[in-house]
Amino acid sequence: MGYKNLQSCLADLEKIGELKRISVPVDPRLQVGAIQRRVCAAGGPALLFTNVTGSKFPMLGNLFGTLKRTEYLFRDTIPVVKKLMDLKIDPGKLVKNPFSFLKLPFQAIHALPKKKSSGPVFAQEISIRDIPQLVSWPKDGGAFITLPQVYSESVQNPGWQKSNLGMYRIQLSGNEYLPNQEIGLHYQTHRGIGVHQQEAIAAGKPFPVNIFIGGAPSMTVSAVMPLPEGIPEVSFAGVLAGHRIPLALTSHSTLPIYAEADFCIVGEVIPNCTKPEGPFGDHLGYYSLTHSFPVLRVKKVFAKKDAIYPFTTVGRPPQEDTSFGAFIHELTGKVIPAVLPGVRAVHAVDATGVHPLLLAIGSERYTPYNPTIEPQEILTQANSILGNGQLSLAKYLFIADGSDAPFLNVHHVNEFLTYVLERFHPARDLHFQTATTIDTLDYSGESLNHGSKLVLAVAGPKIRNLASVVKISSLPDGFGKIKMVLPGIVAVEGKGDIETLCHHLENQNTDGVPLVVVVDDADFTSKNLNNFLWVTFTRSNPSHDVYGVGSFVKNKHWGCTGPVVIDARIKPHHAPALQDDPATEKFVDSLAISGGPLAGLF
Repeated sequence: MGYKNLQSCLADLEKIGELKRISVPVDPRLQVGAIQRRVCAAGGPALLFTNVTGSKFPMLGNLFGTLKRTEYLFRDTIPVVKKLMDLKIDPGKLVKNPFSFLKLPFQAIHALPKKKSSGPVFAQEISIRDIPQLVSWPKDGGAFITLPQVYSESVQNPGWQKSNLGMYRIQLSGNEYLPNQEIGLHYQTHRGIGVHQQEAIAAGKPFPVNIFIGGAPSMTVSAVMPLPEGIPEVSFAGVLAGHRIPLALTSHSTLPIYAEADFCIVGEVIPNCTKPEGPFGDHLGYYSLTHSFPVLRVKKVFAKKDAIYPFTTVGRPPQEDTSFGAFIHELTGKVIPAVLPGVRAVHAVDATGVHPLLLAIGSERYTPYNPTIEPQEILTQANSILGNGQLSLAKYLFIADGSDAPFLNVHHVNEFLTYVLERFHPARDLHFQTATTIDTLDYSGESLNHGSKLVLAVAGPKIRNLASVVKISSLPDGFGKIKMVLPGIVAVEGKGDIETLCHHLENQNTDGVPLVVVVDDADFTSKNLNNFLWVTFTRSNPSHDVYGVGSFVKNKHWGCTGPVVIDARIKPHHAPALQDDPATEKFVDSLAISGGPLAGLF
């Protein structure tokens, strides 16, 4: 039941034709990542690179590249996890149908890690330089681990029960790191490891951290699961794997070491020390730039005898991490109403890089006191969403009252936007938080981690028909092309002044157009839904970039009488967008010719 390690997983995938071996020499700098992204985009198999330049270890890419394959990996345990989720949603089900839950106590034992004194991971001691040096994008600052499982514990309450297992990127080389002695540890705000580090600083104690790579696929997935505080990821990993996770307690580390990991880096965060980390091509489709982050002093590096190095590359969505998000939703989506009362569904839109845009369905349950049906309770629900775990990193939240709309689905983004814009009152329904934290990887704000949030909340009946053709007859100087993106949404291209544009639109026919987006390239933005989403929500900061036709402030509430205008042009402080390396792409093309090692994969 489940896979105990990566080797057994790959043997199974190879049997069913879901693994492709690549034996030609491939460089972990740019080439491996470019191949993985191409095959992932084509919905292809997992890739095992057995001839990696500069390393004796094979590299595994695209393991989670499709939702179908990810579901296959956990086919034996998904029903168990879903039953546990059912109990979280409705504990009464245990009373109503106890026989369907009879096996749960025996399966729940897998949540308890198994203590070991050794394990396969200790087969050989290596150096950081021996790990495959993956560089995904041309301007990356060095080699990175992109599927790490970073393990830490509370120094106040040590033990796995208070542990955190997170996927925080690790820079292995470059910048000012001492080769083979120091590596960079990058984590975003609102992460469990940050709480642990702060505890260590306050207590004046060393802060040990172990980094696992590989092992059972359940450990990788658990490292990205948005679990509630107090639930250790290693426990969830055991349930998802169908076996207890083996943790070895040895003299090599004050923390336990995952015995079936393919690699383990034992280290300690250097007190009062940060060094430049980055740049790194990230999942929003831009580089996250160089900033100071904690440094890990490397004490030991271990590897299995037959160690395999799993990796992914990220970039503008969709990428391999898209299937992570889909799988997480499959497991946890039904729990949302239990965690956030009144909220029917929440969707982090992958096309925007996840955190920039959330779509949600709430409910106005107290209508006897709200006969006009306007946003009231859903504003409370919006605050709950933005105060919950990783959802707190969101920048835009569109929330609709779904009381009279059982058909509404947050995953049908086009239809959801139409529903919202048909009901949107621009003078009433915009609610800002103007100085707060946003995703560390989002550069639309003017400094790291600092930005704003906008809640757009709608309730009540439809108030407009959305226009499907552009009726605006002229634009002010500095603006040229104008394109219809979606019903009710217009893209305007140009470098002119936004306030001037807003004043000009007061005298134009904007009926049925509640949203205008100002962009650098109207053709690109209007080409498809994903382009519009990516441009609009990754290149704007609500407090600075949301304007309006007929804007006003009343009792500190900002609104407008005409269309909302979003400035989604690239600004000087924005990070550069990711671009493929032409020479690398030409190399990949050469491998895909008829009879080549990648023939037929994309």
